[in-house]
Amino acid sequence: MDVQNLTVGPIIGHSSSELVRIFGRAKLSIHDDRPRKTHGVIKYRKNGESDFSTPAYFKMNPNFDLTGVIVLMGLEENTTYDYQIGWFYSEVDSKEIDVQKVLNWENVDTYKFKTGSSDSSKPRNLIFGSCRYALRLLGGMWWDDRGDKAFKSILEQKENGKHVDQLIMCGDQIYADDLKVIGSDDSLDEYNKRYQKVFTTPYIRKLMSCTPTYMMLDDHEIEDNWPESASAKDWVTKFPAAIHAYTTYQASHSPLFELKGSHITGTPTHLWYKYADGCCDFFVCDTRTERNLDKDSREIIGPRQMKELLSWLCDDSSRVKFIITSVPPYESESSDKWFGYISQRDEILECIRINGITKVVFLSGDVHACMASQLELNETSTVTSVVSSSLFWPYPHPNRRSFKLSGHIDTSTASKYKVVKASSVYPTDAFTKLYVTPEKIRVDFYSRKGDKLGSKSYKLN
Repeated sequence: MDVQNLTVGPIIGHSSSELVRIFGRAKLSIHDDRPRKTHGVIKYRKNGESDFSTPAYFKMNPNFDLTGVIVLMGLEENTTYDYQIGWFYSEVDSKEIDVQKVLNWENVDTYKFKTGSSDSSKPRNLIFGSCRYALRLLGGMWWDDRGDKAFKSILEQKENGKHVDQLIMCGDQIYADDLKVIGSDDSLDEYNKRYQKVFTTPYIRKLMSCTPTYMMLDDHEIEDNWPESASAKDWVTKFPAAIHAYTTYQASHSPLFELKGSHITGTPTHLWYKYADGCCDFFVCDTRTERNLDKDSREIIGPRQMKELLSWLCDDSSRVKFIITSVPPYESESSDKWFGYISQRDEILECIRINGITKVVFLSGDVHACMASQLELNETSTVTSVVSSSLFWPYPHPNRRSFKLSGHIDTSTASKYKVVKASSVYPTDAFTKLYVTPEKIRVDFYSRKGDKLGSKSYKLN
């Protein structure tokens, strides 16, 4: 039996000190008017060892575009593994496949991943960004793939010895509405095909095959400024299709899904999630699908998410607290950002100030420029904010005057929050690298082609 290379993936998703989730897609084949039963298969070994593990099998689900996620468990901490992953057709169920079945792996590529760290003092190297535009031209016959160059530059850094512990993608991984009303995606098949194309350009594909990758959607995974212009029909057609495709391609390999043995299980009731690695804790917010636009009860995140976020902030973990949010917390004074939901922003900032929570960092994107600054909540409490956007945007970028990088921000409380220590603004295609220790964070901005734009360091307090 010949094992085939994946058609999308592999994507190394959530990784901890002892497990890793890996995503992949097979090829659809129809027989007797039904999809042929398709199985994923993986084998792995510690880097340097000669023998692979016994193959493990997992289902490639036709309800989720022939994709599947396998969870490797019982791994060793801070350890590099080699792996091979692919798929084949078989009419039996995955649990009935003979694990000793002779498979031909000759045409399957070999990849590597490294497990995470449970050591709360361990520094982390993070790459993050957002907004990768991929324009369809000539009716979809040709795609603008210049957005892949940022991932080529990241790979070149890795190959030159600059380790990357995580890749964080803060939103707009696809532009399902790249042509706005004309030709925008609104069916599940169209959204799936968009992901198939965007996630198989060569450099992002190679990067995600070897780097733990965490994602959260923003508006363009559905439509621009969602749900501002959503019709009643959009809520029952476009939105379910977009979220189904997002769940398939972005959320399935995150910590969101519960585990049943080596497989993910269940149906998520929300999209936000949290995880830890080394000296860092992460809360990945969903600031798009839970919005309430009613003028008397505006919310950018729902009550349950807010409760979980505040509890997470107050858990005394001693790690650096990263709040991942697709839209900037205070840099943009647009109603589509946190500025349009000041009471909820105040609730978070007051929780940090009143409880004396230290080492809080916001990571965001969306605004097609890169920058960093800190927000003084009082004499002893400060939060740090880093914005990284866009990975690729072929149209004009905003300038520094578009952003709030000095003075006090608006608040509905008696407190005064002051923006200080702002970096330069980089209105160009870029990505950002963070070196994080328990005491400080260094922010390095790079252009899409890999040229260093600037740096800024902050003490975390």
